[in-house]
Amino acid sequence: MQILFIGDIVGRPGRECVRQVLPGIKKEYSIDLVIANGENAAGGMGITAPVLSELKEMGIDVITGGNHIWDKKEVFDFIDSEPGLLRPANYPAGTPGRGWTVVEVKGTSVAVLNLVGRIFMPPLDCPFRRAKEEVDKLRDIAKIIIVDFHAEATSEKQALGWHLDGRVHGVIGTHTHVQTADERLLPGGTAYITDVGMTGLHDSILGMDREPALYRFTTGLPARMNISRGRSQFNAVVLGFEMDTFKTRFIKRLSFLYPE
Repeated sequence: MQILFIGDIVGRPGRECVRQVLPGIKKEYSIDLVIANGENAAGGMGITAPVLSELKEMGIDVITGGNHIWDKKEVFDFIDSEPGLLRPANYPAGTPGRGWTVVEVKGTSVAVLNLVGRIFMPPLDCPFRRAKEEVDKLRDIAKIIIVDFHAEATSEKQALGWHLDGRVHGVIGTHTHVQTADERLLPGGTAYITDVGMTGLHDSILGMDREPALYRFTTGLPARMNISRGRSQFNAVVLGFEMDTFKTRFIKRLSFLYPE
């Protein structure tokens, strides 16, 4: 089995990039399941019902979230009815939506768990404690468990990777929009990367137009963030698993420009 995890999709350029390149990637790598972080898919912040439908039509099976999952207020109208759309599991009890889902892939149950960090992020429940609680439950109902850890600090991401080594099959970092080159299999067999990166406008600042971001940094004043058209980048990882033992065989990093 091979699973593709796509880095944070940012706005229309990111969605269009996925639309154009995903079919070829699925064929080249014999992809059985597609996961993508989609919390920035609608205009660079949040997700809407039409954008969610668009991502699903492209062939994305599970869409994870993070600290921007609530930025489009209409998400409250549909998040409870969308089992393939996740928000971080360490939000307090009673928060709309769900923090994990289980899907059947080639007769095998695959769980996707979404967590958010606390360093340089809004304070939420402890991701380490919540990770253990949720993974303990998921190990009884799923053969493969993939974790999207949406966090800022590399130290926090690495710590969660070690915390879950041997208990889950993959810990994939999201949020910073900058792909790291530290993909590896940890000693316990867990595939790990600090950040899978971003799918969106390449000549940008984290997927957004450069000029407003530069204005904010150089003046300290607010500016409206926009996304223009242009060449996009596609960041992702492919995870490979043994079907008889359910062990992780490899993690492969993908990074290229579209159009090249």
